[in-house]
Amino acid sequence: MPLIKPNSMKLRDSKEDNLIDPENSVIAVIDYQPTQLLTQESANTAKIMRNVVDLVELGKLYNVPVIASTVNVTSGGNEPSFPALREAFGDINVYDRMSINAWEDKNFYDAVHATGRKKLIIAALWTEACLSFPTLDALKEGYEVYPVLDCVAGSSVDAHNAAIMRMQVKGAQMTSIPQLACEFQRNYDINKATVPGYSKILLDAGSFLKVR
Repeated sequence: MPLIKPNSMKLRDSKEDNLIDPENSVIAVIDYQPTQLLTQESANTAKIMRNVVDLVELGKLYNVPVIASTVNVTSGGNEPSFPALREAFGDINVYDRMSINAWEDKNFYDAVHATGRKKLIIAALWTEACLSFPTLDALKEGYEVYPVLDCVAGSSVDAHNAAIMRMQVKGAQMTSIPQLACEFQRNYDINKATVPGYSKILLDAGSFLKVR
């Protein structure tokens, strides 16, 4: 049986793509701080920490804007993001705020809107507050919102599940690190430059097995 060579012609307009594309999306990372990590009870903490770092690395690899936020750090009431995430942020601005809902902080709100992108990929702790509140507000403003399920957790399994259902009812579309990586990469030939970084992230996440 003959093997037909790939035809790698790009057939989509990135800005009009119904799928997530590096040119039509923005990533929000909210409140990955010790208080939230230590009090979540719906997921494996180490896995969440690893995955949210991978999310930021995906953003940097594909040149997707990353909007980062913490709560109550400058006031002295809370500690900043955990060290590996701070390292991944690098020179990315981190918008500290006093509002539980990041959408109600002008700096964060303006930063998201300034990108001009309407597909909002979002990860936050806890699911029932710092994830669901900006998700619901962004949906109301016409954004397509994609919570990253393997990066998020709530103060209990019930709280997490209730928040997920509430967001889905309003139109949020759940995603994951492996799905996002594949959606950004899309083509091994057209996007050759990002293949090594893409493969490394999925290897680190345990989604790929290196067999040779």
